[in-house]
Amino acid sequence: MTQHSELCEAIINSAVSLASRSSWESVRLSDIAAQLNISLADIYNCFAEKEQISDAWFDRADQNMLKAMQSSVFATLDNQQKFHHLMMAWLQPLAINQKVTRQMIINKLEPGHLHIQIPALLRISRTVQWLREASDQRSALPWRAVDETVLTEVYLITFCCWLTDNTSIYQRTRGCLERQLKVASKIGFLK
Repeated sequence: MTQHSELCEAIINSAVSLASRSSWESVRLSDIAAQLNISLADIYNCFAEKEQISDAWFDRADQNMLKAMQSSVFATLDNQQKFHHLMMAWLQPLAINQKVTRQMIINKLEPGHLHIQIPALLRISRTVQWLREASDQRSALPWRAVDETVLTEVYLITFCCWLTDNTSIYQRTRGCLERQLKVASKIGFLK
């Protein structure tokens, strides 16, 4: 890891830590700089705005999901099990601070912030594309578009369930995901 990437990671960690003590909305870049004893220019070199820190938090989830493919057991799973494994792996790094993750999402949904909401939609699409690729979904047009819609629905329903799940090891989310995957499989997806 380079010194620059270490600084970027420290900024993310500091932002989430500060938010956990108050709220994501109340975190200021100057607070992060003060906590890390760095300048705002140092933060700018990693993140041009606070929203990019939030995006980097979700990038960690994407990376963790892709790392989950490297386990020896992954290749032995069927596609539905792969999707389940990947989705839960995606949620794992976010679980470090579920409350702050929820606040980040609420911030992205604030009315009138199209400059935040449009990239958030693209992020959802990108994450679903990686989930689709990693779970070995091979449908071609025109079915690929329908497949992506179904997988996006499974992803969003599962994520929304997780955002309010306070059960041990997210059992409610796991059950929700399993039900969604069964329905998707019954209607011909996740083959």
